[in-house]
Amino acid sequence: MADLKSLRQRSPEINRRWFFARYILYASESSPDWKSAVYCRMPNRSEARSASASSELPRRLGLLDALSIVVGITIGGGIFLVPNLVSQQLKSPAAILGVWIFAGVISFFGALACAELGAAIPSTGGQYVFLREAYGPLIGFLCGWSMFLVSRTAQVAWMAVTMALYVSYFIPLSSIDSKLLGIAAIAIFTAINYRGVKAGATVQNIFTLAKVAGLIVIIAAAFLWSGRPPVSSPAAAAGFSLSSFGVALIACVLAYDGWVQLSFVAGEIRNPRRNIFLALALGSAACMVIYLLANLAYLRVLTISEIAASEHVGATLAERVMGSRGGMLVSLTILISIIGTLNGCFLTSPRVYFAQARDGLFFRRFAEIQPRYQTPGFSIVAQGAWAIVLVVTGSYETLVDYAMFALWLSYGLMVAGVIVLRRTQPDLPRPYRMWGYPVTPVLFLAITAWFLINMLRTRPIPSLAGLLLIATGIPVYFVWARREPRDRSSTTAELLPEREPAD
Repeated sequence: MADLKSLRQRSPEINRRWFFARYILYASESSPDWKSAVYCRMPNRSEARSASASSELPRRLGLLDALSIVVGITIGGGIFLVPNLVSQQLKSPAAILGVWIFAGVISFFGALACAELGAAIPSTGGQYVFLREAYGPLIGFLCGWSMFLVSRTAQVAWMAVTMALYVSYFIPLSSIDSKLLGIAAIAIFTAINYRGVKAGATVQNIFTLAKVAGLIVIIAAAFLWSGRPPVSSPAAAAGFSLSSFGVALIACVLAYDGWVQLSFVAGEIRNPRRNIFLALALGSAACMVIYLLANLAYLRVLTISEIAASEHVGATLAERVMGSRGGMLVSLTILISIIGTLNGCFLTSPRVYFAQARDGLFFRRFAEIQPRYQTPGFSIVAQGAWAIVLVVTGSYETLVDYAMFALWLSYGLMVAGVIVLRRTQPDLPRPYRMWGYPVTPVLFLAITAWFLINMLRTRPIPSLAGLLLIATGIPVYFVWARREPRDRSSTTAELLPEREPAD
């Protein structure tokens, strides 16, 4: 008996089997139906799946909701401001349209990579989960850590303050009033998205439709304008260089940013194998078409030198073709665009912190599901609270500058994750496979590497500060990793339900 006891202590597997054998013996002596007693303690796979599903966020987002997230977050105020920066670098219509097309294609490739990963791993947390599965929990944690500490919360704070600035176009506001309005906006969208994913999605749909409608009105007015088209001088069209094209490309790529945030709510999209791909592909293509039409409208009404000289190109165009009311329409459209993007950040980003906490790699309260509204309530409130702190202190301006490097580093790692997972998990079901693989992901990675190197060369202090902020998460990760074992209930093997409900 002593030998058996020591053997059980040395072998956990023998110990578990010993306990199970003793349990069967006890059950057989105490109950004539001892098999039922045993099996009632060992739930089958479908029962375990049902229990796990009850602790997950429900899938309530359809294709239209997902499409509104992509378009609504991507199209912000950039299309009204970036053409000015592009025209300062490029002096011919062909070069201007070419850089917008090239940036759109690169962003489209990134969206396709996100679509393959999202359809294969349709889990709440998206990009965080992709990096965790491709490179391990440390890299995934650093992604989520930088999002909460810097990138996504600073983005929320910056947009809230920018929204207040455009409100001042209609109502005069002091600097204090602008901050208070920004804080109020953060509080409102926190409350909306706290009360349900469908509530947030409804607001997203409304503002996405409104911003697209406003853009269509402005573009149509430019094409229907009866004035004389501008004529640029031959001297103004000369002077193309690759360095100027590269500077313009950076500005255009940033205007296309936003598609990745759909992956954050992948675990709440119905029929994710179909709808994630369709939303990313159709949404990215729609943004590219809208951006090209807007630039054609600018070039039809304004000369390139006028575009380069105007800090508010959209307002300049609208005032020329529609009079003084045109400027108000553009300001209203920009305001609607910012509001839609702001709501989208509350609809999507808190899911990353939620997924991270579910893995035991963040504060436990971030993993809580609000029982009545079935949302990651604490994560949403925490994001709003931290964004308000950034607004009050004014530190969001510096953090947004630092966050750019961290964001694009995570984009590059995510697209590279397509290649990594194809090699390490070849049997992972992939309802959609990235078109043009491996050329398309390699091309995206090449542009991303050039973008990051250029940032290190031209803006070394913000870039290195962004890397330092990421690095601060390394010791924090090991603290959380030692404090409690990770909950692997959402690993790749268990992310795919047996059946997806039809949309």
